[in-house]
Amino acid sequence: MSKPKLLLHVCCSTCGGYLAQELLEQYDVAIFFDNSNIFPKEEFFRRSDEAKKFFTSQGYEYVQPEYNHEEWSMLVSGLEGEPERGGRCRICYRFRLDKAAIYAKENGFKYFASTLAISPHKDAVAINEIGSFLAKQSGINFLAGDWKKHEGFKKAMQFSCEHDFYRQNYCGCEFSMKS
Repeated sequence: MSKPKLLLHVCCSTCGGYLAQELLEQYDVAIFFDNSNIFPKEEFFRRSDEAKKFFTSQGYEYVQPEYNHEEWSMLVSGLEGEPERGGRCRICYRFRLDKAAIYAKENGFKYFASTLAISPHKDAVAINEIGSFLAKQSGINFLAGDWKKHEGFKKAMQFSCEHDFYRQNYCGCEFSMKS
């Protein structure tokens, strides 16, 4: 029996490598690297190049939409002073999860999910609420989880070290550089 297709939104190899491997037990996982929030552009390509290299070498289908930081910047305009996990982050989660849900629907996936909830710097409750809302809108199932629980974040960091992944020191956007 074939496994259901899952589109996994990945923010970086550090957060995504371990979780993708774990999900392979139950799903046919494809990687979706859509992170126009990442700044500067060189940082985006550093993370995306590493993700593409790792995931394609492991046999995953890898999808990377065009980088469009300007579109993301317009969405969060006026929220520059928000704290990490605040209103700006909720808009960012929605922006990326919406793109994943649309891609999943257009390409025959049964599920979509995101590695965002593995980070202790992210609001898993908000991510899961947004994902569930978008699932109802799109008709695609959202695989919710607080992936950092049960030592998920610790295991992701161990996996990252074992694979010598680049580990950034900020979430991705220019505002998180100051946090």
